[in-house]
Amino acid sequence: MESLKRRTYEVIEASHEGDRSSKAYDILMTTAVIVGMIPLTMKKDNFYTMIIELLTAIIFLIDYCARVYTADYKMGYKNIKAYIAYVLSPLAVFDFLSLLPIIYIFFPVSSVIGLLKLFRIFRILKLIRYSKTMVIIANVIRKVKSQLIAVLILIVIYIFVSAMLIFQLEPDLFDDFFAALYWATISITTIGYGDITPTTNIGQFITMISALVGVAVIALPTGMITAAYMNEISKKKSKYEL
Repeated sequence: MESLKRRTYEVIEASHEGDRSSKAYDILMTTAVIVGMIPLTMKKDNFYTMIIELLTAIIFLIDYCARVYTADYKMGYKNIKAYIAYVLSPLAVFDFLSLLPIIYIFFPVSSVIGLLKLFRIFRILKLIRYSKTMVIIANVIRKVKSQLIAVLILIVIYIFVSAMLIFQLEPDLFDDFFAALYWATISITTIGYGDITPTTNIGQFITMISALVGVAVIALPTGMITAAYMNEISKKKSKYEL
């Protein structure tokens, strides 16, 4: 029984050289993820999208149950805490959320339940397990997580401050404060749709400052991720050379 559990863990994890069963499983899950995204390209569900949803949901449910079943191997220790820790891990949470759209198949009349269809997008995160490149990127994000959070907090603070300033200086330009937040976000990202344009000199000055700050702030996470990514690649090359 334990050997079967161990083999199940080996199959559902990313395949290693020579393990054909695990490789086939990786291909199956990757295909299921890609096909499972098809309903999101349709305006309305039909018979075919429902069949796709049902079949892919069954595959994802079996995968989720298998991963919870072998969580002690994944986490590296054998007690109930291993299962709890795995279920609460980010990827496991996204796996669970990606299963919720199946409820819509049986209760399609509720508008609230209809929103569960959007949870299909979480299935794309499953590809992280089956792509070596995605695994590297996930490791990179994990390493610079604290720095990225600090930059995000800085950006959010600046957006709120600039939104409050422009909202007070040009109140007639916005219907509500959310519109000011929208303007501040668009300005700091230097997108500039032009649908909301300050008319006073001080408002235009704040817009200019937001654009300049945006160029500097948005470049910060890009530089962090690039540096961490190159470091990760160098480590991989060094490991293979050894």
